[in-house]
Amino acid sequence: MNARILWFSAALLVVVAAVLPAAANASELYQAHCASCHGVDRFGATGPALLPESLKRLRRKKAVKVIAEGRAATQMAAFGETLNPDQIADLVDYIYSPPEVSPRWTLDDMTDSHIVEVKQVDETARPMFAADPLNLFVVVESGDHHVTILDGDTFEPIHRFKSRFALHGGPKFTRDGRFVFFGSRDGWITKFDLYTLQVVAEIRAGINTRNIALSRDSDFVAVANYLPHTLVILNADDLSVARIFDVESKDHVSSRVSAVYQAPTRNSFIAALKDIPEVWEIATDPDAPPVFTGLVHSHEKGMVEALSTNSGLFALRRIEVEDPIDDFFFDQSYRHLMGSSRDGTHGVVVNLNVGRPIARIDLPGLPHLGSGITWTYRGRTVMATPHLREARLSIVDMTDWSVVKTIETMGPGFFMRSHEASDFAWTDVFFGPNRDVLHIIDKRTLEIVRTLKPEPGKTAAHVEFTRDGSHALVSIWDMEGALIVYDAKTFEEVKRIPMVKPSGKYNVYNKITFSAGTSH
Repeated sequence: MNARILWFSAALLVVVAAVLPAAANASELYQAHCASCHGVDRFGATGPALLPESLKRLRRKKAVKVIAEGRAATQMAAFGETLNPDQIADLVDYIYSPPEVSPRWTLDDMTDSHIVEVKQVDETARPMFAADPLNLFVVVESGDHHVTILDGDTFEPIHRFKSRFALHGGPKFTRDGRFVFFGSRDGWITKFDLYTLQVVAEIRAGINTRNIALSRDSDFVAVANYLPHTLVILNADDLSVARIFDVESKDHVSSRVSAVYQAPTRNSFIAALKDIPEVWEIATDPDAPPVFTGLVHSHEKGMVEALSTNSGLFALRRIEVEDPIDDFFFDQSYRHLMGSSRDGTHGVVVNLNVGRPIARIDLPGLPHLGSGITWTYRGRTVMATPHLREARLSIVDMTDWSVVKTIETMGPGFFMRSHEASDFAWTDVFFGPNRDVLHIIDKRTLEIVRTLKPEPGKTAAHVEFTRDGSHALVSIWDMEGALIVYDAKTFEEVKRIPMVKPSGKYNVYNKITFSAGTSH
């Protein structure tokens, strides 16, 4: 063996010797200080999962600070006096690395996590408050992981309670508006009674969850998971497990679930898949007609025949598309869905009745279709969407899928809202230096008529209207944040309610009626 090889071998041994103890030490540090809250496998317990997929929104520098200083208003303790900077850095590297064991969350895991707080719901119960139960706002305060129930007439808080860590996506309401369901990023699903102001049941249905949907009859909750690759159906009465779909293509390629939606006119759930070119429709109707699960071409007979069919409750229908699409938008009839392309350059329109794409729309700049809204413009229904990468809004004619107009804004946006009783649509500028402004667009002229700056220097986002459309509520996304109530006609501030980073607010009536001015 020559000198160069000997030198290289020795150097390699030094590197391995240095890395392996560091990794081992980090694992030991984690088990000693973190496992009791975040799980021995990092899949989460009383604290959230600590996996790369779960930490995408937490920068490494922020993670170092959280470990050292703790997190206010949570059970996250400060370890700055227990661990030195090198140990904290090793821990951060460890939690941002893939786990040794592939994440799994089985039926047994879900069953073990299941909590039923109210075993028998009083169906005759009346609200414990005098406010209109259909004009309540459910406000998610992400800064300290609480939810506030707000009177939509007086704008006075009725109740505030601690939620699971990092609620994600919009809460879903039963048809009568009594119960609301929440989903957290680390898979916890919570059912809350808005009449009696108490948690009814909880279950952990995944490790990294994207969102939830509620069936038209309010019987089932669907849970879309990134980890593991599952779509979970829960019984809405007590959140027990009804069905688990392992999400994979017909060729057995596994996929994350980007999101799941209720299609009320179709009595089904629609799922967006991240990694395979399919859209899934799952029946929530026990009398659903048969669906082909596979097709084969018969050369002898010159025709296409079904390999097999399924029907009834949870029947699965696969709709094939050219490329994976996600971030869906649906027209009000739920006949069409629009999805954004993976490269963010265009939208794809799929006709759900015929089960195939029918149009392509030029929408550069990654449209945020999940925040799209509709209204009538010159006798035709149009859809408006902000873009995540470009400072623009796109207005699309939903008759021929052409872009009617592009409205230049002061930066990329995230949320857009309106109301049937209002002539105006509100949109934020969520990204960039102008994140503290809001644009108001006249739906009759497609022009920006006012630009507001609710709190200079702080992000203003996520507008939601009252039941009658008379007022618009705006969130100031800051630990020292607020809900700001505006007169929806004069655009004048009416009231300011201090809150802890109120990331979203949801009006019961607008949600259960599937208002064209809000996301579904």
